[in-house]
Amino acid sequence: MRFCLLAWVLTVLTLSDLTMAPAANVSVVRVDPRTGRLVRRVVFTPAAAVPFVPPTPPRVRELAEAAARTYDVNLDLVNSVIQVESNYNPLAVSPKGAQGIMQLMPETAARFGVKNSFDVKENIDGGVRYLKFLQDMFKDDLLAAAAYNAGEGAVTKYGGVPPYKETVDYVARVGKKLGDAKKAKTTIPKPQPATVAEAADKVVEEKHRPIVQFVDEEGRVHLVTQ
Repeated sequence: MRFCLLAWVLTVLTLSDLTMAPAANVSVVRVDPRTGRLVRRVVFTPAAAVPFVPPTPPRVRELAEAAARTYDVNLDLVNSVIQVESNYNPLAVSPKGAQGIMQLMPETAARFGVKNSFDVKENIDGGVRYLKFLQDMFKDDLLAAAAYNAGEGAVTKYGGVPPYKETVDYVARVGKKLGDAKKAKTTIPKPQPATVAEAADKVVEEKHRPIVQFVDEEGRVHLVTQ
């Protein structure tokens, strides 16, 4: 009786663990010490125990570019907000409860159809849609950033960036990121030879100019460089 009760408790705990988090099935082959035969077992590992590998920034930039193009939002603004909000951390959670890579508050996420704020693609899509809404409302990237941080009601109330230290600092940081992005685009690198061999050929070409030969009216031969 006691054995049956223990088995029942273990079964309930196992089932509860499986319902709390999706399990990863791992097939393990071991030798049975009694028979010497190979025995295959399936081990269930809760998904929470599997290390989370966040998407790399290049993948994040691809998703940001796609969303910015879809909703016609300044891509530099999207990237700047992501950097300031979470620095590419898809699992970021703020003390106020903002979640994910673009730090969406639960009510904002629901407002723009985001069901899982920790899904990078969903979070970026919802965040960019919110930025589009703010850009259309205020017609200015920095005011859109201020509203993203403090809410559109605060920007409307003060007729500009609200005098909150957090929001003022936030807008300054986003503005700097935007300025850096613009500067990077306007700085044109000096053309360089594609390879070391091409560079060497260029030096030889400049050092040894082509020689031209001609004969004058008196029949004398002349050699000159171009």
